Amino acid sequence: MCMCNRRSVLTMMPFTVLALSGCMKQLEGPEEIRYGREACAMCGMIISDPHFASEVRGGPDAALVKFDDIGDAVNWIKGKDWTDGDVKEFWVMDSADGKSWLDARTSFYLTGAMSPMNYGFAAIREAREGAVSFAEMKRLSLARGLSSLCIEPKGERT
Repeated sequence: MCMCNRRSVLTMMPFTVLALSGCMKQLEGPEEIRYGREACAMCGMIISDPHFASEVRGGPDAALVKFDDIGDAVNWIKGKDWTDGDVKEFWVMDSADGKSWLDARTSFYLTGAMSPMNYGFAAIREAREGAVSFAEMKRLSLARGLSSLCIEPKGERT
């Protein structure tokens, strides 16, 4: 016979829901990066500068992958041989504040920035003189290839 009463069960229910929600996998939107503790999926270096971070959600399981530089993210996607449809979401941090996520594909990019892997792109919300589109940033990042600072983790590319 259960020793708990209806009142104690009802009292514990909100805590149970909260505990279980922490175990559920987020399936959309950017996720918080623990700066100074999480590593870039491409180069394995610690993600430390919030002004250049990016995230990609895609593939068959809609997994989220984190990067320290948008150039690493673009090259990582190419290495996966994904189509545009395989990339469900592509986020980049607004370089102006280092706190706001932007849709990478609709953002603009200032060139010449001192980004972590030296691709030199800083994401901004709106077009302005000297900024390039996502397509141009992607083209330039792929043409350059992997940064000399980025040593690809063994076994990551297929």
